[in-house]
Amino acid sequence: MVRTLSEDGAVDPWRRRTRRTRRQMPLWQELPLLLIVAFCLAVLIRTFLLQAFFIPSGSMEDTLLVGDRVLVNKVVYDVRDPARGEVVVFRGTDRWAPQVDGQPEPGFVGKLGATIGDLVGVSRPGEKDFIKRVIGLPGDRVSCCDAQGRVLVNGTPLDEPYVVRDSPLDVPPNPRECRSRRFREIVVPPGQIFVMGDHRLVSQDARCQGPVPIDNVVGRAFGVVWPSSRWSSLSVPETFANVPGPASVSTGRAPVRPTPDGGVVLLLPLLAALLRLARSGRCRSAGQRRLLA
Repeated sequence: MVRTLSEDGAVDPWRRRTRRTRRQMPLWQELPLLLIVAFCLAVLIRTFLLQAFFIPSGSMEDTLLVGDRVLVNKVVYDVRDPARGEVVVFRGTDRWAPQVDGQPEPGFVGKLGATIGDLVGVSRPGEKDFIKRVIGLPGDRVSCCDAQGRVLVNGTPLDEPYVVRDSPLDVPPNPRECRSRRFREIVVPPGQIFVMGDHRLVSQDARCQGPVPIDNVVGRAFGVVWPSSRWSSLSVPETFANVPGPASVSTGRAPVRPTPDGGVVLLLPLLAALLRLARSGRCRSAGQRRLLA
């Protein structure tokens, strides 16, 4: 057994030297280092795992309101394709018109803040970033309406409780405008999805702007994280469980049944580890991470 006390009861000099070498660095040195490491890790997390998106328009009301921030899982569609009923963030094609509210040109400070916010994933979206609900998958036949004014997918009507304000039925359909609820049957092309906003009265979506390539999908929005009074998950409504698959379609990927939580269960061990390390307030190894956004 190693002795830590000398004959007279004093602490062994070797023990004192070891304690001196293990002293923590001063706060004024540790804090900048922690901030730099946290920023770098936030950029990595934003790039590969999770990102917070700001809702700039009312096209998804009342599911999502202007000013809400949603958390997006960016890895779930690396292992499977989107599923009907999921809320997804995607980059619009050339046909998709911007839906970002007009804002005055920011000054230098505003541009700097926007750049930093974009790096960590808390800035306003770009003009081609959209958030909608998946209604149809490759090969699906989507149309509107049945006798009760409901959207049909592969001949099955959807009961959509999330649609509070729908488009009018008396407006004639126009393939260049999304003002009417009615539209002709569309067969979703391979490798694409048919998306619509929950606020059909104002949403500019696939009814008039066309389907979206799956390759353009950034990830699945699985929860509202801000403001705190609106914390909620974005689960798949039960109505989509009754929709049959298309008669014939080849997606090139094995079908995977989606989880209602958006695949976030797969990330819980990682998030728990990040939270534990962030609470420690120390940076003892390169593997320590902290989730900021």
